[in-house]
Amino acid sequence: MSVLVFVEGLNGEIKKSSLEAASYGSQVAKQLGTSATAVAIGEVHEDALARLGEQGISKVLYDADERLNQFVADAYVKVIAKAAQQESAKVLVFSNTNIGAAVGSKLAVRLNGSLATNVTALPTINGSNFVVTRGVFSGKAFADVELTADVKIIAVKKNSIEVAHEGGSASVEKLSADLTEADFAAAPKETVMQETDGVLLPEAEVVVSGGRGLKGPENWHLVEDLAKALGAATACSKPVSDMDWRPHHEHVGQTGITVSPNLYIAIGISGAIQHLAGVNSSKVIVVINKDPEAPFFKAADYGIVGDAFDVVPKLIEAAKALDK
Repeated sequence: MSVLVFVEGLNGEIKKSSLEAASYGSQVAKQLGTSATAVAIGEVHEDALARLGEQGISKVLYDADERLNQFVADAYVKVIAKAAQQESAKVLVFSNTNIGAAVGSKLAVRLNGSLATNVTALPTINGSNFVVTRGVFSGKAFADVELTADVKIIAVKKNSIEVAHEGGSASVEKLSADLTEADFAAAPKETVMQETDGVLLPEAEVVVSGGRGLKGPENWHLVEDLAKALGAATACSKPVSDMDWRPHHEHVGQTGITVSPNLYIAIGISGAIQHLAGVNSSKVIVVINKDPEAPFFKAADYGIVGDAFDVVPKLIEAAKALDK
């Protein structure tokens, strides 16, 4: 019996959120006195899979079917269920991404398992008791949840677990789930990549976001220039996307994308509770606003009270100077 970790790829490499899930899964395996196996799907470099040994993964099962390069929930579920059966896995670990949450919920039904999403810490295991801590109420509180089913499925919240670097290499084995065309019947006709300058917003380590304080789309170069200097993704508040200043896939918040970067810079955003719900998992929040009473300052780690048109150009200059 092993712990099975599903890892997601991006441009042939393993996403950082999946490296965190792999680190989590290997630590759970140690608690249970067993090993951790990863399952990978689609286009991922085999040397990247082998490097999962650094996160404590002993073996990787890899299905390289080209049809899996595009996410199709039913097909992914079939592959992961096959891997779980092959490894007799009773604990399955995912990253709490859109893909992880979608696949995890379907697997919970298929395997009659217990599912916990948004998990923030290693489980407490005492005999048959298996308890995990998860974020609730948009990250404003935590709940301890006991997983009682024979199969336990855990989706780990991004940036809640440090990526391990233990050294070593994982073996890579081919996996085939004998997929048929019926497994791809629900494949989307079109894929929209939420990407800015090569940085996927949900995976970005740094996010620069703008709000109505920028006064119009013609001033968005301030956000873009700062993001470029920091190697960051760009984002926006809901009112900005509603006014078509920016595309809707850049909208972060309760009704948009939830992000958990190491650094979130908010420019000209007041900080409504709906926006905070989508960004409050960020490790460090920096707010730039000329209104000292803006609600966002209460949630900020650092705040600059000033006009964005004066402050941001200076930040861009400073960020560019760091690369010299």
